[in-house]
Amino acid sequence: MATVYLFVTAPPPLADASAGDGKRLSAHEVLEICAAENAAVRELYTNEIVGAGQKVGLRFDEQWEQLKFDAGPLPALFLRQTSKSLARSSVRLGLFLGSDNPVNKSNQFSGPQAAALQEMRRDAEPRSFFMNDVRLYTAMFPDFAVAPACVECHNKHPDSPKSDWKLGDLMGATTWTFPSNSVSVSETLEVLAALRNAFRDAYTRYIEKTKTFSSPPEVGKKWPSQCYCLPTPETFMQAAERRSSKPTLDRLLSRRQEVLRESTRPSGPQ
Repeated sequence: MATVYLFVTAPPPLADASAGDGKRLSAHEVLEICAAENAAVRELYTNEIVGAGQKVGLRFDEQWEQLKFDAGPLPALFLRQTSKSLARSSVRLGLFLGSDNPVNKSNQFSGPQAAALQEMRRDAEPRSFFMNDVRLYTAMFPDFAVAPACVECHNKHPDSPKSDWKLGDLMGATTWTFPSNSVSVSETLEVLAALRNAFRDAYTRYIEKTKTFSSPPEVGKKWPSQCYCLPTPETFMQAAERRSSKPTLDRLLSRRQEVLRESTRPSGPQ
């Protein structure tokens, strides 16, 4: 119901892409919303699936995709699956998780992204810029160690260049890209729908993999905190949407109020 409420009852006046820039969102605003939705889903997956799952015998590993390996994706790999699904969608929303101390060298930041991360380490604030080489509007958001599972995995991994991570540390950044500098709200909703579908795809991929386990967990409405089990994709996404739909809708409504104030403001001296 949260999804229906967000995508069906969003204020129609904002969806008019032909009404001018006053009724459009900046690329940074859209990417902020995407980053907030992603943070909510990753925290849910990290704490309620990985953290709780390990306590009841579920395994998570970087080699989880190997056929006879009974494991699921680590949080960073869950994000990678989300990114792959986004790349297959019709929207041109890009997502990448990088660091200056990555376990996987392919996640090493370079160029303007590396510089932006160093600036971020001073104040933990997001960074926005335009990447001329790929012609994309870019926003980077700090990626903190929010759960013990993140810290333990990176500290114990043999390929990790850093082994003293602590909860709350800035581990890297999620980088989001979009080709336009402004977006109508109807386009914004299409982007969010694609992002949520990508979350669902990533989680569904994990559930499909569990069917090959030597001892598959029960899949239903229960969570790992209750048993050796996992929620269905529908149950997982319902929980994710409960966490993110209200903040996202509040952001869109706030933008509407700004537009209304701008439209009623006197245009010249009185």
